[in-house]
Order: sequence, then structure tokens, then C-alpha cells
Amino acid sequence: MDFSFSEDQNSIRELVKQVLTDLVTDDSLKALAKEGKWFHERAWEQLASSGMLGLAIPEAYGGAGMALTELCILLQQVGRTVAPIPGIETLVSTALPLSEFGTQQQKDRFLPGIAQGRVVLTPALVDSASRFPMVPSAVAKPTADGWRVSGLFSNLSYADRADRILVPARTEDGSTLVLLLDPKRPGVRLGPQRGTNGQPLWLLELTEADVPEADLLGGVEQGDSVLRYLVDRTVLGICAVEYGIAEQALLMTANYASERKQFGVPIGTFQGVTQRVGDAYIDVQAMRSTMWQACWRLDQGLDAAKELAVAKFFASEAGARVVAAAQHVHGGMGFDRDYPLYRYFMTSKHLELTLGGARESLTELGELLTR
Repeated sequence: MDFSFSEDQNSIRELVKQVLTDLVTDDSLKALAKEGKWFHERAWEQLASSGMLGLAIPEAYGGAGMALTELCILLQQVGRTVAPIPGIETLVSTALPLSEFGTQQQKDRFLPGIAQGRVVLTPALVDSASRFPMVPSAVAKPTADGWRVSGLFSNLSYADRADRILVPARTEDGSTLVLLLDPKRPGVRLGPQRGTNGQPLWLLELTEADVPEADLLGGVEQGDSVLRYLVDRTVLGICAVEYGIAEQALLMTANYASERKQFGVPIGTFQGVTQRVGDAYIDVQAMRSTMWQACWRLDQGLDAAKELAVAKFFASEAGARVVAAAQHVHGGMGFDRDYPLYRYFMTSKHLELTLGGARESLTELGELLTR
């Protein structure tokens, strides 16, 4: 069987790589930090003008009509440059469910803007009263023209820039809803937080916030399916970014080990260093194969619960080992903020914690295997 990428997929990878490598440089990230900003708008705009933000958006709405595989190719390059853009939040967690379950009005309103880089959407998946995204604790009560939602969510990315926030909630009879919340409506409060990697995050507090019926995604009957679709693809997107981070951290480490000399020879010639880098290479390959296996199954419309749990495990466990090895081989250089490796370490740790850690993924996999 041929597992290689197609010519179009390779072209996408090279174009995204060129855009992000040219724009998301160490100097540009330091300049953003100095200005107190996070969102790399130039990179986002250039990806939009190159047609890359619309890869998985249907052609009828200005996209390329491609699939999840092409989106993961993009996210891998986001990881390799630790680009501070809402690739997972907007392109995966919100654009994909909108394309699959949205009404014609919802698609017309949001999808063209996403493809053009004008619209930013983000999900609220960290429920402060529930450990499991599929069991939201936020409550949605019906009104004459929609829903009134109360709940508390944390760790929202780009909520201050979002045109809508995808909010999961439960009705009084236990049905699941996914709502396109306008963050500017009464009853919505955003409070500042900060991620492990320094990223600005937001606490979302909803106190009887009104959501019109037109902003219900997928209807009441499809609420569980919409949320499962959203969560699965968000997990995969995180795994793709984490794979890109580990891949680049390994490359930086191999280059450093071949250049850094001790006792007159490159440290990469020492057996201990060679073994550590070799183990990291194996970990990166495990992350690669498990992520693409889960991606393929989701792209084919197949059940991917076990494959996602395996990909989550390797993204958390192997990803942590790779960036730890990178820090170890680099020594003090790895934690020097004038040297870019620290960004990879901190962002990898942020994503590891977002996935829930390796132990939780193994527990989930064990439960799936015993069913």
C-alpha cells in the first residue's frame, strides 16, 4: 500500500511551511511579546491570502473542499514554528462542525469569513464543573426565541477576538446542545487567565446569556453527535500540532549536538547523547504514525475512538519525552529565552496538559478495549 502524500498534499505542506517559516521567526515572536500581543496576525492573513485557511471548507463558501488530512498537514507546520494562530480553535474545532452540521444561514454567515481570515471562532471545552467534554455542566433553558445559558468554562483561547464561541450545554431533560454564543451579549463575562506557555487565555462565565434559536448548531437531536465530532477532531488537531513541535525540537537538538563541542569533539558523538536523540527519534515516529492513523479513520468516517486514545497517549507521553530530551541535550541553552527551544518545551507542556496527560489517555484506552 502507498502511504505517501499526494502531489497536492506535498504542495500544501511546502506552501504552509514557507509562509510560516518566513513570517513566524524568533525576531517576530519577540516583537509580539514586547508589544504584549499573542496573535500573529501577519501569518494568519498570509495563510488566508494563500488559500490555506479554507483547506477543509467547502468550495461553495470560498474554501478548497479538502479533508482533515490536509488540515493536519497545516497544523503540523503550525507546531513546527509554534505559530501563535487559532489553527485548532477556528479551523478544526469550529469550522469543521459548522461545515458538517451548520444550517445554510450559519454556513453563509461564518465559513467565507473564516476562509478569508476575517472571522475567528473558538470553542469552550474546559468545563469548570465537569472533567469530561462530552458531559457539559452548563445549563440551557428554553425561551420563546432560543435558549438561556448559565455555566463556567476556563482556558478559552482567542475568546477576546472571537466572533462566536461554541458552547456545549445540557437541557433540563439531559439533551446536549452546542450553541454559537455571541460573546458581546448580556450575561457573558470574560476574565483573563494565562496558559503554561504564557498564552493569554480566558475564563468564560455565563449568567443566563441569551442565544437565539438560529445560533443552535445541529439542533437538539444531533447535539451529542455535534459535540463528539467537535471533541474528536479537536483532539486530533492537538496531536498534529504536538507532533510538529516534537519533530522540530528533535531537528534542533540533532543540529545542536552536531555543532556543540566538548573535549574537542561534537557532543553528538558521545554514546549517551546519541542514545537519547535516537530514543527521541523513535518517539517522534510513534507520534507520527498514531496521529495519521487516527486522522485517516476520521477522514474515512470510521470509528476512531481507540486510535485517538493511542494518538493522545503518544502526543502526551512521547511528546513530553522528546522536549525533555531536547532540553537535556541543550543544557542551559534550552531555557535561555534568547534561544527559541524554550517555546517548544512550554507549548508542548501546555498541549500535554490540555490533552489530560498520558495516564488519562491510557485509562480511556483501557476502557475502550474492555467494552
